[in-house]
Amino acid sequence: MLFGLDGVEIGLIIVFLCLFGGILSGFPVAFAIGGAGVMSFAIVAGLDSAGLLIHQAIDTSSDAYNALVNSGARPESISIFRYPELPRVGEPVFPRGWEMALDRNISFIVNRINERVLAGAAIETLLAVLMFVMMGITLERSKIANDLLTTMARVFGPLPGGLAVSVVVVGAFLAASTGIVGATVVTMGLLSLPTMLRNGYSPQIATGVIAASGTLGQIIPPSIVIVLLGTLAGDLYSVAQENRAQLAGCSDALTYLGEPAVVSVGTLFQAALLPGILLALLYALYAFGYALVNPSKAPAVQLAASGGEPLTRSERFTWFAGVPVALVAGTMLLTSLGVVGSQSLRVDSFTDMGETASLRTNVSDECRASMIELHGQEAWDAAVAEQEAIDEAGGVEQSVRLSPEEIETLIAEKAADAAPIGSGVATIMVMLGLVLALARGVQPSAPPAPLLVGALGIVLGLLADILLISPTMSSGATWLILAVPMGLALYGCAHGARRLAENELIRVVFPPLVLIVAVLGSILGGITNPTPAAALGAGGAIMLAAYRKLRDQDRSPRIILFSTLAVVVAILIGINFDLRINNEEVSFESWMAFTFAYAAYLYALFGLLFACWVLYSGGVLSPVVRETAKVTSMVFTILIGSQLLNLVVISFGGEHYIQQFLKSFDNEFKVFLIVMLVLFFLGFVLDFLEIIYIVIPIVGPVIYGGSFDPKWVTIMIAVNLQTSFLTPPFGFALFYLRGVAPPEVTTGHIYRGVFPFVLIQVVGLAILWFFPDIVTILPDLMG
Repeated sequence: MLFGLDGVEIGLIIVFLCLFGGILSGFPVAFAIGGAGVMSFAIVAGLDSAGLLIHQAIDTSSDAYNALVNSGARPESISIFRYPELPRVGEPVFPRGWEMALDRNISFIVNRINERVLAGAAIETLLAVLMFVMMGITLERSKIANDLLTTMARVFGPLPGGLAVSVVVVGAFLAASTGIVGATVVTMGLLSLPTMLRNGYSPQIATGVIAASGTLGQIIPPSIVIVLLGTLAGDLYSVAQENRAQLAGCSDALTYLGEPAVVSVGTLFQAALLPGILLALLYALYAFGYALVNPSKAPAVQLAASGGEPLTRSERFTWFAGVPVALVAGTMLLTSLGVVGSQSLRVDSFTDMGETASLRTNVSDECRASMIELHGQEAWDAAVAEQEAIDEAGGVEQSVRLSPEEIETLIAEKAADAAPIGSGVATIMVMLGLVLALARGVQPSAPPAPLLVGALGIVLGLLADILLISPTMSSGATWLILAVPMGLALYGCAHGARRLAENELIRVVFPPLVLIVAVLGSILGGITNPTPAAALGAGGAIMLAAYRKLRDQDRSPRIILFSTLAVVVAILIGINFDLRINNEEVSFESWMAFTFAYAAYLYALFGLLFACWVLYSGGVLSPVVRETAKVTSMVFTILIGSQLLNLVVISFGGEHYIQQFLKSFDNEFKVFLIVMLVLFFLGFVLDFLEIIYIVIPIVGPVIYGGSFDPKWVTIMIAVNLQTSFLTPPFGFALFYLRGVAPPEVTTGHIYRGVFPFVLIQVVGLAILWFFPDIVTILPDLMG
């Protein structure tokens, strides 16, 4: 044994040194990782062929080993860490020579690259990275972030620490629209740091709040970190739980767990939302509390007024709080009373399949014992009782096709029980009502007549839905009846929108907020998966940037506005009409709806192309495309290089060695704590991409193979990586900020300023550790 170390341990040290040597060499990280894999393999293979690397494996032919197996110990759980007294036998690190290891590595590389990079199931999800990156860079280059910072500073500036709070708010905004830490920190450092220093803020609080808020892109969805972690977590959790079920004596994970072993990126977005908001609130509360204790270092600042109309306190409460809350709460109350609800008459052509037992009970004795240990005796007894009741009733009731008469009966029953006001009509009317209320609040002295006409249209629309529209009426007839009320409502909202556009806060915040809600809402609501949502975000960011560019050039942005309206029209038509024109019988109404929807789609496409031309001619699109290509190329090159490095670790048994060490601890919390500490310290010197693609695949089978919720595990890892981004002396966010900070701001200022936020991150991690429901409650509620 070389230096008294096991051969696998020496191999891991060589990989570690080659990796860090490659990173410190100055070569691009994406290539340094792959090169480290090739170099470390050559060194380990050379030392092994020289007979210098000997692995001390357990002698499986010894009497002590056989006695241990006969006593009931599983061979998979026997390791040199758990049973160091067992006899061992020396063997080469590469069985049968390095030539076979080379052959095995090449076959691994071909299979792994094909699975993870070229043709795997996760490729579609990874495409979301490209479009989220483009969305964020477009918003950054179009100076929308600048507008957000300026406006939020005017809103929060008069409060103690108001500028710092505004940075946190904008950081959360940019995190939800970019997901890129470096871009967010640099942007806010360039825009807000000089302003804060000029207004008397100490360098410590200014740099600390900027660096911390910039890292919110790690956790607030749509986060690139969550996308990349999610693609790995899904595979790791599924495989780990299948192995866990096999060890428990069960046939598969579905039998053992009672639910599918699945975790998706969309679910992780749901899980990350509340932790991200929690961290942003903790940052803002610290900034506010710091200003109260040290008013001279974070003073209140009265910036230039936005030019809005002065309002009384009662007007603000009435139009910005009272009426909107009344509209939303009233609709929710009417929904609970059955006045507002679905008017859909869709029924299934088949009956529902009968309910099965909560757990599978037809299992082996070993699996039954394992399931009782996992779920508890009470849950098992309940499942047995459910299965007995199903068997007595003749088994699980199968689904059968309904006759036309039965379908007509079900439709008539649904029509009789339908709510008087459709949920779709109610939602549209509430949104229009909110526009009218906010418009009145923005300019209370303006003539109220147009807004009253809009309110009259809303009331007439609701009355028409109650008195004239029945659930059996076609969509075309419904919209004809609602045409006049909707026309009146839209007339009032058009006037209201013009008034709202004159308010700086609404004009600046509303467009990116709508884009963020559209992207996140489509994912969190389960409407679509992250890739189409990312495409929507990229397209929306391009149109938003083009709108901003046209306004700067004093050109009319009508094409962009009408294109946005065309998207809304196409969505509404798709929701309300049957657009399947390839059926044998297609009604005139469906043909008309399809024609209008297709025309709206073509106009929206024209608007997107026009927006691209505006940005290209304005010199914005070319750098956006170049930067997007640069970032995504880096991500995928690191993905390929990290696979090479991982395969080297696997080839000489390093992955198995690390996993055995972690499994030697009986306490799951202790294992996870060790992994979290390792990730934290690795985050000082490795970017999140290297950690995700190099470290997580090695430790993932252990941390995802236990009883922890995979959503909680993944979000804890993401928050931990965010913490390492901030921690001196090697936190990446600190270097980003140092690069754009003015000369009077020293590195010491940045380190001292960020230290309290590191403690806040640790507190946030502790809160999530002891209250995991913060992570899991939203996915559980949204199903």
